[in-house]
Amino acid sequence: MLNKRKTIFLMSSFVVYAIAGLSSQAFAVTIDEIMQEGERRASAGVREQKQVDSVADQTEKIVNDFRAVIKVVDGLKIYNALLQTQLDNQEAEMKALSDSIANIALIERQIFPLMTRMLDSLEEFVSLDTPFLMKERTARVARLREMMERSDVTAAEKLRRVVEGYQIENDYGRTIEAYKGTTPINGNELEVDFLRIGRVALLYQTIGGATTGAWDSKLRDFVVLPPATYQAQVAQGLKIARKQVAPDLLVVPVSAPSRAAQ
Repeated sequence: MLNKRKTIFLMSSFVVYAIAGLSSQAFAVTIDEIMQEGERRASAGVREQKQVDSVADQTEKIVNDFRAVIKVVDGLKIYNALLQTQLDNQEAEMKALSDSIANIALIERQIFPLMTRMLDSLEEFVSLDTPFLMKERTARVARLREMMERSDVTAAEKLRRVVEGYQIENDYGRTIEAYKGTTPINGNELEVDFLRIGRVALLYQTIGGATTGAWDSKLRDFVVLPPATYQAQVAQGLKIARKQVAPDLLVVPVSAPSRAAQ
């Protein structure tokens, strides 16, 4: 009986120790798992934090890129507005040019009759004017008429030259000039020095100063002047025109223009 109890006690003790060992082993396993789980969660947290930091960096880069693009877009809007204004101006100029080109034919049809009338008036004016440099002036009108028939000269150039002819005639009225020529005196064609004072007076003096004359607009001819009054004055005027002496007052005959000359 005693042995039986001892056996039961030993068996109970073994069970207790076995249970105790199992409990310790289970506890140890639980601690390790908890620590591993903690380390795993810590590692996962680090990875997640890195992912968060990476996303934050990417977000900041995207925001910065977006701001840069916004600035570029604003600049492009201003540039496009400027280009649009330039395009509008160019289109307006193109339309004006197109209208001008469309009217060229009409303008040319109108400008040629105008230039012809201008030449007719210029030719008539030269023929009725004081007869100075007549060969030069009539030749200029003839050249202008010849030019009008040329196809290799543009309408603009023709108009420019016709207007230039008018300007040359206009300048004669503001200048003084001495030049050589011939004129009939007492039935003889003599070489003389002409003195033109604007369009106010046209005088001549023979070589040596023996005869002095002036154009009479009423008679439409040259008349001989008294040498005592005008010989020295005309000689002085010739020197002034040739810039041989300083300008000075001159006494010359001036006749009122005739109605035909007007």
